[in-house]
Amino acid sequence: MPSPALRASAAAAAARLFLLPSTRTTPSCTSLLAAAAAALPRVKQQRPFSTTAGGTTAAGMAAGAEAKPSTQPQPAGSGVSERILPHLLNIYGSCATARDFEAIYAPNATFEDPLMRAHGVKQIKSAFYTLPKVFGESKIVEYTVQENATGPGKSEILIDNKQHYKVFGKGVDIASLITLDVEDGKVVRHQDWWDKKPLKNRETVGFPMVGRLAEAGRRGAMLLTHAVMGFGKDPTTTP
Repeated sequence: MPSPALRASAAAAAARLFLLPSTRTTPSCTSLLAAAAAALPRVKQQRPFSTTAGGTTAAGMAAGAEAKPSTQPQPAGSGVSERILPHLLNIYGSCATARDFEAIYAPNATFEDPLMRAHGVKQIKSAFYTLPKVFGESKIVEYTVQENATGPGKSEILIDNKQHYKVFGKGVDIASLITLDVEDGKVVRHQDWWDKKPLKNRETVGFPMVGRLAEAGRRGAMLLTHAVMGFGKDPTTTP
């Protein structure tokens, strides 16, 4: 039934399972609230968001479902991450709606991980809407957040996290560092560093040509996925 293009896209996304070893399997979760609640006991330290001279910092687990998202942009260093995190947890948890993407991303935002590089909200939607088609389960189970002001109306959010995926009934955990560049309350650049290693590009690889090839490969994979996913078409939902 699935087209060759869809199978190729699924295979590309599933390749992330082989980049890092499986460490353990966590219990399944049917909602974001349950995911956050299940992860809370694992954290050794837990502190609420607090404003500091360098920005806003959160250590330990924060229950994304308890945050109250705001549609109003917030100035850098004053809790932008508190508004963004619930939407981001939905996106990685395969339960996102169009509102989650539009609430946090600027129209021309970019997303990049070792497999894909997306330009614009529609391509970012396509990248994440593939998750439930490839994995039986996906979610962020543990994280710490650091938010730093980088300029007027600008901030950088660093999310040191562990992502959990399930394929063929087997759980796989991936250590990751998510970096978000925010301007006027909207994410303009989203990078996901698997194993906390910088993405390969012309600036991080010793041979620029190798870096360019890596960049071209991610763009090609994204364009294929974007076409297969209906060019960012939002899934139909029942009222």
